[in-house]
Amino acid sequence: MSGPLPSLNALKAFEATARHKSMTLAADELCVTHGAISRHIRGLEETLGVILVTRRAHSTEPTPEGSRLAEGLASAFGLMQASVERVRPSPLTLSCSSSIMMGWIIPRIGQFHERHPHIALQFNMNYDQVDFVRDKISLAIRSSVIDPPKDAIIRELGGEAIGPVCSPEYLNRSGILRPDDMEHAAILSTQTRPQAWRDWQAIAGQSDLRLTPQAAFDHFYLLIQAAACGLGMAVVPQMLVLDQLASGRLVAPFGFLPGPRRMVLWIAPHIAGRPDALALERWLTAEMHARPDT
Repeated sequence: MSGPLPSLNALKAFEATARHKSMTLAADELCVTHGAISRHIRGLEETLGVILVTRRAHSTEPTPEGSRLAEGLASAFGLMQASVERVRPSPLTLSCSSSIMMGWIIPRIGQFHERHPHIALQFNMNYDQVDFVRDKISLAIRSSVIDPPKDAIIRELGGEAIGPVCSPEYLNRSGILRPDDMEHAAILSTQTRPQAWRDWQAIAGQSDLRLTPQAAFDHFYLLIQAAACGLGMAVVPQMLVLDQLASGRLVAPFGFLPGPRRMVLWIAPHIAGRPDALALERWLTAEMHARPDT
């Protein structure tokens, strides 16, 4: 016959410790002391009759039994949180990179608010993996090269075209007429996608060009601003420079070509049926499919 369940606080303390592999980080997350976490885990071990963690000087590693328990608890706590979120009204949170946020979402989000003035929307700037429940993310725009959460509902947003851009003044000053002229140009890159120039060279049939980046920027938004200020040439996704191309701040002397990546939308399963989430999904899908590079 099964005995009573251990303390919920003890289970939470252990799951956080196993996930962080640190009692200190678990204590910070749960807003308790290191000693409280240690007592909870020791009591849980005594209740279950097994050792759950191996205590080391600078880390706390779960034992095989502890790993199995932590995996089950993570799923259970996630299910509990998702169940609460289904019935608790809360704003949608859209996650995307800072470059997509500043270069594509912000110039267009007013259209969404005009159509849906009663939908509360907040933003999370991130371009990596997420946990929908833990990170409180509703929808996320991501590149196809990033692994989605295993429970994500995935929608295709279209391809990503890439190409070299620069300011009109820089193009005239540098005398670039053909791709091989760029060997003498100031080549700019971004730390979030250092292989962008290699990707473009491969699809453009220009792999023999010797293009060595001379400056690297934290993300595409800063890279685009540097190119628009005449600092050199940058390879960027077309969707991020549509407005600059239309205004003439940037030119794309060799056009854009379909790159190796695609854009996808991840949707948290616990909000997928909500009317506000459906409205945002439909708007994002329509706007993305209206891009010239899809």
